[in-house]
Amino acid sequence: MWQTVSNHDLPPADQLPFWRELIADALAPLSLNESTGAVGFPASASVLDLGSVRVGGFTSPPVDLDRTWADIRRSDPGTYQLAFVTGSELWVSQRRQDSGFVGGDMVLFDLSYPFEGGVPDRGPADVVILQIPRAEMPLHPDKVHRLLAQPLSANTGMGAILAQFLRSLHSHGPDCDQRDLASLGTIALDLAGACLAQHLGCYADLPAESRQQALLARVNAFIDHNIGDPDLKPATIAAHHHISLRSLHALHRQQGETVSASIRRRRLEGCHTDLTDPRLRQRSIGAIAARWGFRNLPDFSRAFRAAYGRTPSEARRAVGRDG
Repeated sequence: MWQTVSNHDLPPADQLPFWRELIADALAPLSLNESTGAVGFPASASVLDLGSVRVGGFTSPPVDLDRTWADIRRSDPGTYQLAFVTGSELWVSQRRQDSGFVGGDMVLFDLSYPFEGGVPDRGPADVVILQIPRAEMPLHPDKVHRLLAQPLSANTGMGAILAQFLRSLHSHGPDCDQRDLASLGTIALDLAGACLAQHLGCYADLPAESRQQALLARVNAFIDHNIGDPDLKPATIAAHHHISLRSLHALHRQQGETVSASIRRRRLEGCHTDLTDPRLRQRSIGAIAARWGFRNLPDFSRAFRAAYGRTPSEARRAVGRDG
């Protein structure tokens, strides 16, 4: 279920009290104060339920946060919060660990323990938070606690894959069928576990299913990154990930298409996007095909027509007519 809330239409004096109540409901009771002394506190939130896990996006002015043992006695949801910081830098302090200022990366905290945090008065707070039940985290709490209030890279390895997945969930999750959301929650949980395990150096502790899902995510990221290489083939992908070709095909089968079909579909989708972009009308069809890994223009034209029911030239002309 997708929920969006904003306090922008409330009188300025009522905005902060409303936001405190919303955060207490969406996360847990805690002290929340505006850190610049301004009267108003315009903020918005969006929350997507994915079975047992949740993804929430929160945007607000600079803020100070404090959750105490008294707050925890009032309500303990028993969840980890993995925050991807997309706006101004955020800091968190918990269990004698301090993240420092985190921007563009992730930070983990546990609502079952007190913490302090905030966004200084440098701009709006903007975070995407993955809420994970402690009971479903595939790693032992003692190990997870080593990562509390520590900066976690969102630019390399599993962190980059997880961050991209969270961006995609927040942007496109509301368009998904309700039946798919629980599956997306499972994927989010597997990727989060793999990301934390990579930081801890305990990848082998993950269940086999989580390791398999993480491997599939790495394979898909590798394909997307190298889709313009005409030499990208299943054998290349298998060798890069140190698995057999047979294992790669078995891994990819759960997506409902072969590896080669997945590569071809992504290339064609990229070409279709470029061909229907008015800003790229001066770029030749051959240049677009080559950009997405097609060596042979006649082969590309046949594949494009089979996929979209018209030639690349017809697709491009249709944009002009529709405009």
